[in-house]
Amino acid sequence: MAHSYTHEVVIIGGGAAGIATAASLLKRRPLLDIAIVEPSEHHYYQPGWTMVGGGVFDAPVTCRPMASVMPKRARWIRQAAATFQPEDNQLTLRDGSTIAYRLLIVAPGIRLAWEQIEGLEQTLGRNGVTSNYRYDLAPYTWNLVRTLRSGRAIFSQPPMPIKCAGAPQKAMYLSCDAWADHGVLGDIDVEFRNAGGVLFGVKEYVPALMEYVEKYGIDLKLNQTLVAVDGPAKTATFKTEAGEETVAFDMLHVVPPQVAPAFVADSPLAQAESGFVDIDPITLRHVRYPNVFGLGDAGSSPNAKTAAAVRKQAPIVAVNALAVLDGKQPVADYDGYGSCPLTVERGKIVLAEFGYGGKLLPSLPTWLIDGTRPRRLSWLLKSEALPWIYWNGMLKGHEWLVKPVIGEDAPGKQ
Repeated sequence: MAHSYTHEVVIIGGGAAGIATAASLLKRRPLLDIAIVEPSEHHYYQPGWTMVGGGVFDAPVTCRPMASVMPKRARWIRQAAATFQPEDNQLTLRDGSTIAYRLLIVAPGIRLAWEQIEGLEQTLGRNGVTSNYRYDLAPYTWNLVRTLRSGRAIFSQPPMPIKCAGAPQKAMYLSCDAWADHGVLGDIDVEFRNAGGVLFGVKEYVPALMEYVEKYGIDLKLNQTLVAVDGPAKTATFKTEAGEETVAFDMLHVVPPQVAPAFVADSPLAQAESGFVDIDPITLRHVRYPNVFGLGDAGSSPNAKTAAAVRKQAPIVAVNALAVLDGKQPVADYDGYGSCPLTVERGKIVLAEFGYGGKLLPSLPTWLIDGTRPRRLSWLLKSEALPWIYWNGMLKGHEWLVKPVIGEDAPGKQ
């Protein structure tokens, strides 16, 4: 049965971006009328799936009931958004209900387009085909790694944009480390087939990563895009500069192409070229609708699509949204910060932290953690500190090391 709702602020998405932004808003203005539109009953700590695939975490520690992370003072609307009518300050849900708003924040994440690779959906989770990009498949990755003793293991990476662009190679390094521990790495041909032309997009981190590519004997193949998988035959077809190439595998870790959710891409909020929410990269406000903001993986800003980026963006959207509600201009700027903790072995991480244009933006002094080198302390940050910070800090509105710098008249100073 369709309903009509009215709320001061409506947030689309109950993932990291939506929940963190709601929490930051309510920290500043506890009585703010907020509704969060989210159909899922579960909330996932997705950065943990790499660790599940590497045998470090058990999958259930990365999942909690949505009700447990939903801010108590926000109204949870258990529906999916369908269409936007920004000219009327309204959106429509899949069941036909409408929600009117004063301010809209769009953060539904990115869609994994498994169907763009022929034959993939039919064989995921079987025939040696896996992906750490799905909660139910990450344990299968570890099962394959534990049991593989010889043959060919292929790790693929699709064209950008994707969330956590380092994740495809993180899975590979942790697998190689386990095979080395088992004494079988020398019997496994490991290939990294990347649609891009470089190993990693920020050059300062490449030397350390190349050391591990060489240490593990990985065959690095660039400008190769996975286009088809035949699970029963255990073959994968890649589009290369020389044409198509079909290769046999014993294990295939796939990262799917990723696109804007259709209800965003087909809406007036979309950027024409990408389909993502068309936002100003500095203020994160929509370029055409001043009472609309976007953040997280669904935003058009050219930052790395990571949970670390969301952690920085959420407080900025919160203070800028409150400024707009108060009839003012946005007061906080986003510098493009994102982070990718590259798990090069069990116990060491290359902690990539950077902003727009590939500018290095380390959170901690380089004498404590040099992010361009593999460090044990970075591993402890990833394996111990960051999950706790996510559940108990970021989703609760605590803005440790990411509180926006704003003027005395900004909403956060009230």
